[in-house]
Amino acid sequence: MHRKPTILAAATAVAAAAALLLSGCVAGEGSASGSTSTAGVTKGGTLNIDFATYNPLSLVIKKEGWLEKALKKQDITVNWVQSAGSNKANQALLSGAIDVGSTAGSAALLARANGSEIKTIDIFSQPEWSALVVGPNSPITSVEELKGKQIAATKGTDPYFFLLQALEVNGLSAKDVTIQNLQHADGWAALQNGSVQAWSGLDPIMANAQKSGAKLLYRNVKFNTYGFLNATESFLSSKPDVAQTVVNTYEHARAWALKHPDETAKILADVAGIDPAVATTVISERTNLGVSNIPGAAQLAVLKKVGPIFVESGDVRTQADIDKALGSLLDPTFAKKADPSAIGG
Repeated sequence: MHRKPTILAAATAVAAAAALLLSGCVAGEGSASGSTSTAGVTKGGTLNIDFATYNPLSLVIKKEGWLEKALKKQDITVNWVQSAGSNKANQALLSGAIDVGSTAGSAALLARANGSEIKTIDIFSQPEWSALVVGPNSPITSVEELKGKQIAATKGTDPYFFLLQALEVNGLSAKDVTIQNLQHADGWAALQNGSVQAWSGLDPIMANAQKSGAKLLYRNVKFNTYGFLNATESFLSSKPDVAQTVVNTYEHARAWALKHPDETAKILADVAGIDPAVATTVISERTNLGVSNIPGAAQLAVLKKVGPIFVESGDVRTQADIDKALGSLLDPTFAKKADPSAIGG
């Protein structure tokens, strides 16, 4: 797999955890009932965190039980909630159903620009997880031929924004097509039954669709934003020690996954219910886990290109909202302090 050099850059952000400690506040203030704090260490309560097939590290962490082991001494229970897409993770974060959730970078920016109080605390991958897909017998061979056609895409996710960018660079816009807002798996089903002529897909569903004969009409790795691990500001301010444990665990899992790609693919295959060979393709060819985990300039560069598209499509009210979100979304503090060795293997 060809992998581009990782761009390491520091992004400035105010860490809620540091602010609390410097002001003398303790973790646990304002947190969920049942949790207390002694000398900045959270005791009791529940960590609500998502897992998703588009986030292989979350699957590894869940299977290996590393978070449960790391938080056991603090009597903290780990509650895993599955996210079917970035839009679902954003909804769960906004409602408080989860404290930590994984999304595409574009989806995180969209949520922050529309008022969701989340921060990105870790980068879990640099994937090529989106592409435009047509059926095995489709006569369509170019993006230009999608004019006037029905296309499935999940709004608020990378595939949706991938579609908008793909249309733009090929001389079209969202007004030239009809976009059916369907969840990822439903989009593939719609392509199969002929109710749409194209689908903006997401791995691993997309890789499995290829195995069934679907064709990738258009690919562009630059249009895929990074994998963002996000947390609510209330969680970061009330339980910064738990947030640090989450990031430590993610970095422990990254090191493990890079050393054990076959086992990582097997875990993905088991959870997603896909052929092991398909999972291997996703992990080895379309997922760069070796990217820097620190949210910063590399991610901002991608999001600055996506931002104006949100405004043009009506998904965000103004460019000022985008600019404000770009200045407040990333919090590199926890990633910079990540200590994988703090997590037992």
